Amino acid sequence: MTSIHSDKILILDFGAQYTQLIARRIREIGVYCEIWAWDHDPADIAAFGARGIILSGGPESTTAADAPAAPSTVFAAGVPILRTPLKTAEFYRRVKPAIAEEFAPTTTLHGTLADVYGVGLLFTGKSGIGKSECVLDLVERGHRLVADDLVIATRRGNDVIIGRGHDLQRHHMEIRGVGVIDVKAIFGIRSVRQQKRIEVVVALEEWNRAAVVDRTGLDGATTTILDVEIPKVTIPLNPGKNITVVAEVIAMNHLLRYTGVDPAVEFNERLISRMRASAHVRQYLAEDDE
Repeated sequence: MTSIHSDKILILDFGAQYTQLIARRIREIGVYCEIWAWDHDPADIAAFGARGIILSGGPESTTAADAPAAPSTVFAAGVPILRTPLKTAEFYRRVKPAIAEEFAPTTTLHGTLADVYGVGLLFTGKSGIGKSECVLDLVERGHRLVADDLVIATRRGNDVIIGRGHDLQRHHMEIRGVGVIDVKAIFGIRSVRQQKRIEVVVALEEWNRAAVVDRTGLDGATTTILDVEIPKVTIPLNPGKNITVVAEVIAMNHLLRYTGVDPAVEFNERLISRMRASAHVRQYLAEDDE
């Protein structure tokens, strides 16, 4: 289990009115935080091992010539230091996204992420199964590549997973037999995007006649990324299957479900209703013995 003290913020209080509120907001996003007086022992500050230090005071603490100053240890600690005359609400509005991004849970995934009709599809499967080739075909059809081979996934809030590529990788793809290609240079700026929410995982698997495959879409399979459940669709590959069109249908079906329309559920309910009606007719005829 990860210690809550592995990443922490230290607030040095210069007499600000809302220091406790700042600390509470930081703790609300899952970051350990402590408040110390501005004249605390410099040795303790150095030993605390903070990932960031906030100097919290009123406007005069940053403008007055005789305002108390933080010990030199703070500026030699090699960590970000925040000091601002802004009001607490404005300061929190500006700093929250940066702190949330810095301390957000992150992991790396092996797969290819694409934006298909505005839906983030993460294609997974063993090496060489055709993930990159499938997404390359999607790009040629007007969709966008986010990351190939290595996807960096970050959790935002409680249920949002954002995927992006490595800075060095950018929007390059490895196509077996061709080599590394630059998708942005070939297809233009419209063919790529920097990041995208991962909304559906598309698992590509080799065809196996004995495997149990979902035929109705009622099972609702999911997978977990950073403690967030993501819908998962498993596609068995066999010769002649147009996986690109299947991927587009997966994206459109996901959008349809967001509008409250689930074709599989509706068909199942309609079928059950028809079976019940037929059962009532058969029961009536069986009881009609005149």
